[in-house]
Formats: sequence, structure tokens, C-alpha cells
Amino acid sequence: MALDVGSKRIGLAIADPTQSFALPLGTIERSNLRADLAQIAEYVESYDVRELVVGDPVALSGERGIAAEKMDAFVEALRRVFAGTIHRVDERMTTAQVTKTLIAADVSRKRRKEVVDKMAAALILETFLARRRNA
Repeated sequence: MALDVGSKRIGLAIADPTQSFALPLGTIERSNLRADLAQIAEYVESYDVRELVVGDPVALSGERGIAAEKMDAFVEALRRVFAGTIHRVDERMTTAQVTKTLIAADVSRKRRKEVVDKMAAALILETFLARRRNA
């Protein structure tokens, strides 16, 4: 399962059983850390997840800034509720790439807002799965 963690929403995606491709799964509206982690834990239990892939917000320059530090803290909190392996994947430009694709497909602004985070999570997971296949 992959997470695209933003300040307002967390996008979720899940791999198929053969780990060949990623499917957008859902979105969690952020409220507070405890509630966010509880909702993630529900998804993890529901889908019997053993590995999480979390988007790592590295700056375009490749440096780790404030957003990356916040993500480090989020991942540490996530480790308290998830006993499996957590992988970090560079998420640079994923949301922008998904947004561009949705605009090209003439998806309305309202609908883009509803799906962009889970589609970005799917793109993060696709990146992870491709790297794993090629390793």
C-alpha cells in the first residue's frame, strides 16, 4: 500500500496481488495525527498490508527541506501503529504529473480534487513496484 501524505489529505493506493500494478484506493481527510493513523491502520488491517510505501517530499534540488522533516516525523509516528516494512519513495512532481494528466483528460476541477491524491499515491506505488521488478 502507498501513501501520498499531504497537509489536507492522504491519498492511498494498493498493489494487485501479483504486485504488477497499483490501484488508487481512497483518500483520508486529515484531522489530527491520532485520527489519521487510526484510519491508516484500518486500511492496513482491511487489506492485510505488510509493506507501506510513503512518498518522500524531497525538494526539486534534491535537498531535504521542512516538508521532508515533517514526513520523517510522520513516518516515525506511523511505525508505532504499523509493524511491517516502510519504504520511502521520492515523490517529486507526482501530484503535478497526475494533475496534468487529469487536465488533459478534461476532468473537472471538482473531480480532480477528489481523485488527485489517490492517483498520486498510485503513481508513487507504481514507481516503487517498477524499481523492485528491475532490481
